[in-house]
Amino acid sequence: MAPMINDHETEAADARDKLIIYVIDTFHPKAIEHARSLFNVVLNSDKEYAGWQQKAKAILIRSSYMRAEDIAKCPNLTIGKHGVGIDKIDQEACDARGIRILNTPGANAQAVAELVVALAMAVARNIPSIYARQLSQPVPKETCTGQTMYGKTVGVIGMGNIGRKVARMLQGGFAATIPDIPHRHVPAYRDLLADADILTLHVSLTDETRGMISYAELCVMKRTAIVVSAARGGIVDEADLRRALEEGRIWGAGLDAHEQEPPTAERYGALWRLPNVVSTPHIGAATDDAQLMSALGAVNNTYEYLKNLEQ
Repeated sequence: MAPMINDHETEAADARDKLIIYVIDTFHPKAIEHARSLFNVVLNSDKEYAGWQQKAKAILIRSSYMRAEDIAKCPNLTIGKHGVGIDKIDQEACDARGIRILNTPGANAQAVAELVVALAMAVARNIPSIYARQLSQPVPKETCTGQTMYGKTVGVIGMGNIGRKVARMLQGGFAATIPDIPHRHVPAYRDLLADADILTLHVSLTDETRGMISYAELCVMKRTAIVVSAARGGIVDEADLRRALEEGRIWGAGLDAHEQEPPTAERYGALWRLPNVVSTPHIGAATDDAQLMSALGAVNNTYEYLKNLEQ
């Protein structure tokens, strides 16, 4: 008679066969549940987490920094990254070691694009300043002003997953299902500034893009133009933006990205007090749906990559 194997023995054998993955940051509970079906999961609250750098072959990371000195402590590593941005991970150090960074481009694009549209609309209709006035006294509608967005020209710098969705939403609504939109390409981003009623930025922060929208660029724009920055702080020169707004060079700005994150009133109070500024603390992807999709993407990308290595 063949030996009997109970369910507990089967589960123990399955667990032994699974690779250990260390979760550096907080991930969506459903993603952790899914990860447990593929890996032996060690959370940052588990006692086994201590000394993970020397032990880990795979990690899941969301918002923590991985500097060169951190990577140097890891003899063997694959990084599953929640979200698209990898600016907090030293990519050069990873490349030198052959460490793969598996991010999730597109997983949060819908959520970020919707926030971009929301910021543009809030700035166009002066909603925050009207609301602030209303807190202290009734606001006669005759004292309110704003802009209609219909028929306006949108300048998109960076036509990636998010930029394309923003363009389609502003053309065809939140479904964003129209196959193409009327558009024209320009040789350089500065060539679109004078025509743009709404300028939205969707590029990575690099040496080339840092400060790409500064006082000179803002002065080229229409005085009725709206600038929306929801990519990374530093792409728009913050001091120059404040100066341009104070001088009435543009209509207003919607910001979901700041050089300091989370942004504080100590640094940004003067900017935030301007009636034509709407600022949020990088919440573009902060919806339950987007967080789950990004987290699941990081888990699945890491599993598939390691599985292929074994074959």
